[in-house]
Amino acid sequence: MIFKVTYQPAKFDAPTRENTESLYVEASDLVIARRLVEQNTPYNIEFIQPLEGSHLEYEQKDPNFKITEFNV
Repeated sequence: MIFKVTYQPAKFDAPTRENTESLYVEASDLVIARRLVEQNTPYNIEFIQPLEGSHLEYEQKDPNFKITEFNV
């Protein structure tokens, strides 16, 4: 399953809409997705959202859509 992870670039940054970024990760469930991002980045995770069906199709139309892969 593909998950969209929204985050702040630094672990201790207060969430600010203008600084929020996102990445996409493939994982078997939400817990694994969170663990992958937490263990491989300094990001402050705001929200993790599963993407399916038309929502996934919509996100894939964005030219910046790219699944982030971590070397684990």
